[in-house]
Amino acid sequence: MVGAGTDRTKRKIAGGPAIVLVRPQLAVNIGMCARAMANFGLSDLRLVSPREGWPRTGARRKGAYAAAAGAVHLLEHARVFDSVETAIADLSYVYATTARERGQGKPVLVPSEAMPVSAARMTAGERHGLLFGPERTGLDNDEVALADAILTFPVNPAYASLNLAQAVLICGYEWHRAAHGDAPPYEAPERSPPAQREMVLSFFDFLEGKLEAAGFFRPIGKRPVMQRNLRNMFHRMQLTQQDVRTWWGMIVRLVEGPRVKVQTRKRVRQKKGDAGPPGPHKGAG
Repeated sequence: MVGAGTDRTKRKIAGGPAIVLVRPQLAVNIGMCARAMANFGLSDLRLVSPREGWPRTGARRKGAYAAAAGAVHLLEHARVFDSVETAIADLSYVYATTARERGQGKPVLVPSEAMPVSAARMTAGERHGLLFGPERTGLDNDEVALADAILTFPVNPAYASLNLAQAVLICGYEWHRAAHGDAPPYEAPERSPPAQREMVLSFFDFLEGKLEAAGFFRPIGKRPVMQRNLRNMFHRMQLTQQDVRTWWGMIVRLVEGPRVKVQTRKRVRQKKGDAGPPGPHKGAG
């Protein structure tokens, strides 16, 4: 299953810190982590002793691949390790993610602080990684002790537990912002140029004439204030040329009523007795 935002014709971003899932329990969560990684250009997925092994087969494999939503390449290239030590052996700096205070005297950072530092240091050649613990218990203290710093999240203190894929997503987002910027991936297209003042003023004259004919400007002494308020309301819209044409057409239809098709007009005339000349069958005989 591929998401609606997937476009394989565009440049694929890859790299970033290694995402190390320690003893992950659910295949669907591994798939969702792969999807989160693909969203933000992370491509190094490492699994430490996943429950029931990896690669998964049968229904478990199907669940992981479905949850990955098109990021199956990360699942297919995921590396499996027997221990955290071997999974992080090639890394020069490691963060341990945890919601609990561990009393280990390590720096405690949030992703928005940590990822810019990692982006800069990885550009200089270092290799970094993030440890994520099992869904139910998180990392144990010995695993946290293997890391250089603790990464945590500024969440509701009464409910600090994050879904595994959500935690990966937040870190991936902050990594992408730091490494590639946070400009929107696209801009709203300019469908029509801004309306010239002459066009806008002509529209105001037309609109106000119709409103005057309908008795809108009452009492008459308030007309100047009402006109100014009305014009300022439209000015705040920053009207385009297409906007003015659309407004103009709308008001014409409200004033003149719906368009009447030619056949409809013929039926109206027939009901009124103006049916035109009789056909060949009329009056014969």
